[in-house]
Amino acid sequence: MLFPPSLEDFIPAKHPVRIVNQIIENLDLRYLYSLYDPNGAPPYNPKMMVKILFFGYMQNIFSSRKLEAAVQENVFFM
Repeated sequence: MLFPPSLEDFIPAKHPVRIVNQIIENLDLRYLYSLYDPNGAPPYNPKMMVKILFFGYMQNIFSSRKLEAAVQENVFFM
């Protein structure tokens, strides 16, 4: 291989994670962004966090610790 594989290559075209991604990308999250304080360390991207929560709930993962583990181990959460 000349280039390393993209994570997109490992996700099937009709997988539910693609649907969640498309829905969240089309949402207006300006209000959510306005709640973040500009001071201090930069926060995680709110849009990314909403995607993780929605897809985690679809997979019956409700614990923040299990969501953290899924983000580190599962390609669909990456």
